[in-house]
Amino acid sequence: MRLLFVFLLVTSVVSAAESRPPNVVLILADDMGYADLGCFGAEKIKTPNLDRMAAAGTKFTGFYVAQAVCSASRAALMTGCYANRVGMQGALNHTSKEGIHPDELLLPEMCKKAGYATAAFGKWHLGTYPMFNPLHNGFDEFLGIPYSNDNSKYHPSLAPEMPPLPLYDGLKVIETDPDQSQFTRRFTERAVSFIERNKSRPFFLYMPHVMPHVPVFASDAFRGKSAAGLYGDVVRELDWSAGQILDAIQRCGIEGDTLVIFFSDNGPFLSYGNHAGNAKPFREGKLTTFEGGVRVPFIVRWPGRVPAGRVCDEPVIETDLLPTIAGLAGGKLSDRKIDGLDILPLLEGKAGAKSPHEALVFYGGTELQAVRGGDWKLHFPHPYITVDGEPGRDGKPAKFGQMKPKAITQSGIAGIASRHGYRVENTGLALFNLKDDPGEARDVAKEHPEIVERLRKLAEPVRKELGDSLQKVKGTENRPLGMAP
Repeated sequence: MRLLFVFLLVTSVVSAAESRPPNVVLILADDMGYADLGCFGAEKIKTPNLDRMAAAGTKFTGFYVAQAVCSASRAALMTGCYANRVGMQGALNHTSKEGIHPDELLLPEMCKKAGYATAAFGKWHLGTYPMFNPLHNGFDEFLGIPYSNDNSKYHPSLAPEMPPLPLYDGLKVIETDPDQSQFTRRFTERAVSFIERNKSRPFFLYMPHVMPHVPVFASDAFRGKSAAGLYGDVVRELDWSAGQILDAIQRCGIEGDTLVIFFSDNGPFLSYGNHAGNAKPFREGKLTTFEGGVRVPFIVRWPGRVPAGRVCDEPVIETDLLPTIAGLAGGKLSDRKIDGLDILPLLEGKAGAKSPHEALVFYGGTELQAVRGGDWKLHFPHPYITVDGEPGRDGKPAKFGQMKPKAITQSGIAGIASRHGYRVENTGLALFNLKDDPGEARDVAKEHPEIVERLRKLAEPVRKELGDSLQKVKGTENRPLGMAP
């Protein structure tokens, strides 16, 4: 009888553990290049903690963000939608009255409704006014800044126009123009505390780091320690942060209950040279729909559920994380349409698991610029930015000394180019086989007209739904942004 009791007790404990929804830790770097981590090919930057995370989990080499710019990428992550569906474009700043619409169901709101403790430590970038604060959008705790760290006295060309950078704790500004070299350490310490305080219940921890977006800063403990200069120091400190998170999870005895995800919001800001990341082997970087802008490093660790030491090259996208986490957390999805699909079979390495997407589309602002299906990627004719001459150095963009004040005030792609040392180029219709040509160097559209036509047809329904200013198509399913009074 006693043996039966012990057996039933053990069985109930195991069943409870299996039924417990997992903790979710989502670590987001800002403007990190695909090849900035050792496990993704970095040569001069050492990242032992993220490398061990990859060794203990799965590295995804075909992971994409929905747009190669901060606010739009975060909107896609938080809503499970292409940014154009929820009205978000570009990067918000201190003058923006817009923000994520309150009617959108965000990832933290879904987790909170499912009984999770929630916290965000880092850069929010989905609205500056109080109504857009993370605490009004599903988070229990927030320590961080509302927009990018160059929206401050450190902006290379617009510094005189910038207000002091605010640091929030919850709804309150606790400092202005804080020491940016302490950001990574402060967010990490708060994150470790959050894990320790919530180890006995499910939690969602979101860490959208400020770094390595320019201007880059490292604390004294890491400054001068990398063979890749200050930028390398910054990445090494981000790696340290990831190690602190992994160690806290282990110390609390919740490794088997915790899904940890790491990726970057978009590719590197190449015009900033030695203060920018490395997108090799891909073409271009941030603010473009070439692979260097939208394909980013992605690592997933969950002992017992996600295979260790595995590499997956299936094409998936950040919008897939919301429905995947919803399924794991027992969260209820919004009645509103989303674009993401559940990729749990891929995460778990199920036999025969493939990307659930027939095609992925890539917007630059309101322009539908590219579509990927399988190994093939088709670019529609569009303008894009590329570094003008030699990249800049030490926090200044290319051609910094030649910037003209009038040009700096321009809006759109010309304004972006003039402010950040780029020039505008144009691509015609171009087809690339990413398996053979990941650098998008050899246009094979003329050799494969049938593939061009197939990808055109795959993009057309999205063009109708979300619009395309390149072809003057107004979307039928665009939802509005929120607007502060």
